[in-house]
Amino acid sequence: MPFIQLQNELDERATLGLLRSRRTLSSPQSPHIIVDGKPYLAFCSNDYLGLANHPQLIAALQQGAQQWGVGAGAAHLVNGHFDPHHQLEQQLAVFVGKPAALLFSTGYMANLGAVQALVGKGDTVFADKLNHASLNDAMLLSRAEVTRYRHGDVAQLEKQLAQTRSGRKLVITDAVFSMDGDIAPLRELLALCEQYDAWLYADDAHGFGVVGEQGRGSMAHFGIASERIVYMATLGKAAGVSGAFIAAEQVVIDTLVNHAHSYVYTTATPPALSVALSQSLQLIAQGDGLRMHLKKLIAQLRNGLSDLPWQLMPSDTAIQPLLVGDNQLALKLSESLRGRGIWVAAIRPPTVPQGTARLRITLSAAHSAADVDQLIGALHELAQES
Repeated sequence: MPFIQLQNELDERATLGLLRSRRTLSSPQSPHIIVDGKPYLAFCSNDYLGLANHPQLIAALQQGAQQWGVGAGAAHLVNGHFDPHHQLEQQLAVFVGKPAALLFSTGYMANLGAVQALVGKGDTVFADKLNHASLNDAMLLSRAEVTRYRHGDVAQLEKQLAQTRSGRKLVITDAVFSMDGDIAPLRELLALCEQYDAWLYADDAHGFGVVGEQGRGSMAHFGIASERIVYMATLGKAAGVSGAFIAAEQVVIDTLVNHAHSYVYTTATPPALSVALSQSLQLIAQGDGLRMHLKKLIAQLRNGLSDLPWQLMPSDTAIQPLLVGDNQLALKLSESLRGRGIWVAAIRPPTVPQGTARLRITLSAAHSAADVDQLIGALHELAQES
């Protein structure tokens, strides 16, 4: 029976400390949640600005549903492209400083569609080894030749680019790496793309809304702009709602409209979501106070955990990974924190490389200094017990 084989594989994952399961929230997303009927202080959401349950976004979504209904009913290229979609795309393009933008249902679908549309057989993709799984899947789907470079290793990437003589060249990278929290050297990557006639595809899922002036993202953080940059950001993290977008030159967007399968062959997102996201974009632009508070929390956490036996990885972003190493120990620490009413996810292979299991601590502007102190105290207690 094939089911026996499946169960054996699941049992093996459990033995290795790699089995995953879901937990059910019975409260809105916030630092203080209820999971399986129990209250927790959570440090595992990507709701970096605390907008997921913001009253202005709730009101905007309600108004959008009242005016536009709850479903798009068709793909964008049939009759599912509404005024709110179009207006939001224009607003997003202006916000990140690109000529045009295109909405996608998720960041995963944006990456799959864009990479597959821009490169194919005879072309080459150059990818950071710690890129998100969606980028890895995208480059395989494209059927382009794939060359991976060591994490952040600009020198190795330059050698690879110099050795590639034909076809289109696409460098793809996370802008803020989702499991490490560090920021890609985008300025240096762009310089290489200009030197070797390549595109730079930047996945800013964890930077948009958080880094850069007014939260305009990683391009703004580095002060870079170029026709060569194809910029992707998600709208379900710092923006607090759902979806994703790609911003680029008009010819790139037109190419995606015609060739990105995950855009062409799927139903459009509900237009009410775009109404809420337009409001979210205003809150992001006005959110310097939120970002300043978040920055203070990051400094507080790093100072408070500097003397633990487990080390925080280098990161100035809201993603603060505590490197543990062993899978079972990471799970044990996560479970012990839950026993103290604190929710922090244990991240294990294959999401991260072997031997680098970690607690992925994520901070939000909705956290208080007291919340962070509670986490710091609990981790020091666990360190003394270990």
